[in-house]
Amino acid sequence: MSMVKKSISVTDQQSDWMKTQITTGHYGNESEVIRELIRERQLREQETTSEISAIRAKLLAAEKRDASTISAEALLSEIKEEMRRNGQL
Repeated sequence: MSMVKKSISVTDQQSDWMKTQITTGHYGNESEVIRELIRERQLREQETTSEISAIRAKLLAAEKRDASTISAEALLSEIKEEMRRNGQL
């Protein structure tokens, strides 16, 4: 994969944190720190998209089984709890 050079600005506090990460051996250089943070954010966004899709599918299934006797908030709470138990959330 090719690399593109970027110039970024960070606060003093962020710079100190990055230096600590390198000093403690978590990363070899600042570029590695930034790339890892970007990868983590990309994964989080993908997980969020799949979570939304799963919740949407469960809401549709609940609608088909006529879950109209339960409030939308309670139904969403039930769905999220079930997804947590199944490791989906």
